[in-house]
Amino acid sequence: MHIEIYSDLVCPWCYVGRQRLHAALAQRPDLPVDVRWLPFELNPGIGPQGMDRTEYLTGKFGDAAQLAAMQRHIGEVGSEFGIDFHFERIRKTPNTRAAHSLMAVAAAAGKQNEVVGAVFAAYFEQGRDLGDLDVLAEIGAAHGLARDATLAALADRRHHAQIVAHERQAAQWGISGVPTFIFDRRYAVSGAQEPAVFLKVFDSLRAAA
Repeated sequence: MHIEIYSDLVCPWCYVGRQRLHAALAQRPDLPVDVRWLPFELNPGIGPQGMDRTEYLTGKFGDAAQLAAMQRHIGEVGSEFGIDFHFERIRKTPNTRAAHSLMAVAAAAGKQNEVVGAVFAAYFEQGRDLGDLDVLAEIGAAHGLARDATLAALADRRHHAQIVAHERQAAQWGISGVPTFIFDRRYAVSGAQEPAVFLKVFDSLRAAA
């Protein structure tokens, strides 16, 4: 089964969606899957130096009480699936183009899924800057990617055209939010659904096959 996931690496629900998908896959250990993470930049207009996190959130949500309640809720949901959200550690909302480039490097090396998880954890649990190429190269190196080669690939922007092409494809398919999970190009599931939803899709596709 091929699973394509449109996401952004600064989307907390994408992190939750990843963990919920993994929980569902753990209940179908005999199901062969090929998972591919695809780019969907939520904030492409942010400059390469990123944006102050408080300023960004104030502009997007305005109401501090509403934001705090939302973050508490996400934290509670995430804790059920092994995520230790620490929103207070995040100082900057980055431009994620370089982080998506790292995903392309990791995909070519067959390590994308684990690197995606590490990038989500670095941002949401440790508050690391995903716009910093050294940070990204370090995360990749921790999962077997050659640091210098990764850094060079990020610096010369060689994957940017591919990222733009994927995002155009998402627009053509009518995808307007993340996470969006596409199963064998037959079913699409929007949002960080509960594992039971994914299990239903798995079983429907298996029955059809």
